[in-house]
Amino acid sequence: MTEEIQQHGNAKPISLDEQFQPVNWQENRQYFAKQIKIFPKRVRGFFRTIKWWFMAVLLGIYYFLPWLRWDRGPLAPDQAVLFDIGSRRFYFFGIEIWPQEVYYLVGILVASAWGLFFVTSLIGRAWCAWGCPQTVWTDLFVMVERWVEGDRNARIKLDKAPYDFDKIRKRVTKHILWILIAMCTGGAWTFYFMDAPTLAAQLMAFEAPSAALYTIVILTSTTYLLAGFAREQVCTYMCPYSRFQSAMIDKDTYIIAYRGDRGEPRAKKPKDDNYSNRGHCIDCTQCVAVCPMGIDIRNGMQIECINCGLCADACNNVMEKVGLPKNLIGFDSLANVERRSKGEPEVTKILRVRTVFYAAILVLMSVVMMFSLANQQQTDLNVLKDRNPVMVTQSDGSVRNGYVLKIMNKLHQPQEFHISLTGLPGSEMWLAGKDEHVSQHLDVTVAPNQVEDFRVFVLLPKDQIAFERKEIAFIVQNPSSGETVSEKNIFVAKHTNPRNLYGRK
Repeated sequence: MTEEIQQHGNAKPISLDEQFQPVNWQENRQYFAKQIKIFPKRVRGFFRTIKWWFMAVLLGIYYFLPWLRWDRGPLAPDQAVLFDIGSRRFYFFGIEIWPQEVYYLVGILVASAWGLFFVTSLIGRAWCAWGCPQTVWTDLFVMVERWVEGDRNARIKLDKAPYDFDKIRKRVTKHILWILIAMCTGGAWTFYFMDAPTLAAQLMAFEAPSAALYTIVILTSTTYLLAGFAREQVCTYMCPYSRFQSAMIDKDTYIIAYRGDRGEPRAKKPKDDNYSNRGHCIDCTQCVAVCPMGIDIRNGMQIECINCGLCADACNNVMEKVGLPKNLIGFDSLANVERRSKGEPEVTKILRVRTVFYAAILVLMSVVMMFSLANQQQTDLNVLKDRNPVMVTQSDGSVRNGYVLKIMNKLHQPQEFHISLTGLPGSEMWLAGKDEHVSQHLDVTVAPNQVEDFRVFVLLPKDQIAFERKEIAFIVQNPSSGETVSEKNIFVAKHTNPRNLYGRK
């Protein structure tokens, strides 16, 4: 058993009395101990296969998604997924989100959070095990490290060996490959914010914008440091998920666990294969050797555990070799541990108050989001009333109010809009800067993918003035699509207290 396994796998817990004792930092230097290097061993099995598939699919999506094309017409970008900072829009295949619709992105993030809660309540930290970017890129970096330096024992031996030509060659090769992967990671991220083929050509010609270069440098550095060096430290100390996951699980949540009722007392493999007076654990420590977090699953649930299941694969391989049943380590719940200790049969409880609540919230939010996206309007309207002057009394006693109508055309073709007014019978309106043609309605044209301002004056004859202020509504209709939007405002007919202008007392 190596020193690394002994320190990670058999760490002595600190008692409550020890925790509240005054600390002498000079005498307790273990609080500042250096990070112990972890050299996870390669393992084959069910969970490792799942991790390989998740890594391949997620990396494939990340690196190649910006290159997919989506035809939106001649005046719109044809990149399927694009955060267009210049025009302040987010394109996702057939969905287009403007800054005014940022609530869609908020809704997606909140729904994702509830999805995370739901999955965690069922099977623990599955996101950490298979979907987290830190896990995916760390797996990729470890794969490169294993390919260059060898498996666990070879890497430990190389790490302890003095620097010679062979060690320098392997270390330089490994770090060059890491940096190349990190650069591809940073470059791929910038492709989501600019047209990918255009930016790639600019990078090849050394003509890329400085913002893209800064982003690539920052993401290359962070990927290189976090996946190459920090690794498990990110999951243990930087990520808050390991701390608050306990609030989302209960006794019926299935997590990767060691079945101590079957494995204890542990001892070396008996020569006569007689396990009648002992447990099935042969204390081979293979579960520790393959763990990317360097912990011993046999010590119980720990915040460092990411629920990846590699320890279960290693244990199953050993159990198969010694002729014992598999799943000494595997998905288990604390409730079933208690049931087995009492001689009761195991029970799988998926429908619980916690899971039903999480699922209901997730389904509700998903339905609301899909309904909202399906009925997404292509026209938006915002009305601003003149505040200085609030009103103007004409020579004939009629009253004029001014407004600014901001009409948004989200379509990729110019659109004609019909503007009308309700709530103010007898009134007329006209566009400022025109020939002051007074009418009951107005027709305007808005360029594609633009927000245009129209200054509108509303005139009320003297004989219609019988109030101080009245609520009105501007209606904007697109005759070609039949879409209609409206927004309320007020019309001031008589001088009134400015504090009461908008109904404030």
